[in-house]
Amino acid sequence: MFAKETYMQRRALLKKNIGSGVLLFLGNDECGLNYEDNTFRYRQDSTFLYYFGLSCAGLSAIIDIDEDKEIIFGDELSIDAIVWMGSQPTLRDKCERVGVADLMPS
Repeated sequence: MFAKETYMQRRALLKKNIGSGVLLFLGNDECGLNYEDNTFRYRQDSTFLYYFGLSCAGLSAIIDIDEDKEIIFGDELSIDAIVWMGSQPTLRDKCERVGVADLMPS
């Protein structure tokens, strides 16, 4: 992950180049592993990763150029996920690390 200013600059340049409208970014979801030796592991969508820097499943985002808003949509981890994976930073904390203040549930 780069510094949050890097992602903010990338989004600002995109907004400047596009000019107006609403841009939708869909991140990847998890893909089931059917057997132990399956080498396919989770990989975030490259465009989403480039502009938002978050490699978490189940995220999407919009950039509203006219309203100058950037919103990430996703859900915080459930207690089951925390038990399974251990303590993790909250999604809100992750969003702040990439310079996005608005987080809404998916």
